[in-house]
Amino acid sequence: MRKKTIRDIEVKGRRVFVRVDFNVPLEGGRITDDLRIVASLPTITYLLEHGAAVILASHLGRPKGPDPALRMDPVAARLGELLGRPVRKLDDCVGPAVADAVAAMRPGDVVLLENLRFHKEEEANDPAFAKQLAALADVYVNDAFGTAHRAHASTAGIAAFLPAVAGLLMERELQFLGKVLEQPQRPLVVILGGAKVGDKIGVIRNLLRLAQTMLIGGGMCYTFLRAGGAEIGSSLCEADRLDLARELMQEAEQRGVTLVLPVDVVVAERVEAGAPTRVVDARAIPAGWAGVDIGPRTVAAFGAPIASAGTVLWNGPMGVFEIPAFAEGTRAIAKAVAESCGESIVGGGDTGAAVEEFGYTGKMTHVSTGGGASLEFMEGKTLPGVAVLQDA
Repeated sequence: MRKKTIRDIEVKGRRVFVRVDFNVPLEGGRITDDLRIVASLPTITYLLEHGAAVILASHLGRPKGPDPALRMDPVAARLGELLGRPVRKLDDCVGPAVADAVAAMRPGDVVLLENLRFHKEEEANDPAFAKQLAALADVYVNDAFGTAHRAHASTAGIAAFLPAVAGLLMERELQFLGKVLEQPQRPLVVILGGAKVGDKIGVIRNLLRLAQTMLIGGGMCYTFLRAGGAEIGSSLCEADRLDLARELMQEAEQRGVTLVLPVDVVVAERVEAGAPTRVVDARAIPAGWAGVDIGPRTVAAFGAPIASAGTVLWNGPMGVFEIPAFAEGTRAIAKAVAESCGESIVGGGDTGAAVEEFGYTGKMTHVSTGGGASLEFMEGKTLPGVAVLQDA
């Protein structure tokens, strides 16, 4: 799935509309994690160095109309610091004042439009709104993989009016995630966690065609354990997915995929900091106790296939890692993946956040910037924000 990128087109002297993902966490108007801004720098820098005027657009949060707490001003300030040049933040993303400001831009200038989702037409993929955005520029670049699974005006609709290519971050995402689906180095070891089996049915089914080993932890493992007859206490369990879990285990067996479930888990009386914990057999969790992390024997059992993998794909934490007492399993798996000799591909969202928190981001081959987008991609779905880009 090769797409044209900014390297394949002439950008000198042109106004380039770049859809970025600057949906960063804020506390009291202060950015607490600028990873998504940093991830966009290669594309922005390339365009500036090649003589373009750069118009950046993103959403921030989930506003229901204009919201002063979700304006893009802190993002523009931080981006200016990272680029070492001024970034002008405009007060809207469409309209005469925006059009005038953009028309006055020169090569090397950077503007950041106001939060796209202040206009309901953005999420509605309204063609007239998309046309207004497109009128600002000569070329469209999508570098926001994290929103590529949404058919919004700025991710899909705009490409009906402008030549559309991928940014360098988008290229990297498609390269590494695409390689897992098309030609992974084998053996391919898939690690899946997170809360619910229901969230990952499509991913499991698609990856069972490709993987040699599948390791299942997180909240979703208790549904599989229960489906196999285990006592799981008050652990998270999707009772309506038990038959499905049995089907998936049977499918793994039929395909010759080694599906590994936890052999021991950390349990707690309450899923909160300070609650009493202990390590128990994963198939005999006492009544009133809930599984909150994988145990040390499971870490060792998961570690062996990870160490010998040609490719490791990891999506979903192994427990409630946000609470330090329940984070050791996720931390240990992050370490094992980082130290693996194979390629290490980490999904976005909570998994990316965990890897960053434990300091292993730089030791992975690729950490995706898209949570939902990477999941849908791994299901084999076509992402609207990718489909509209020109094929290479």
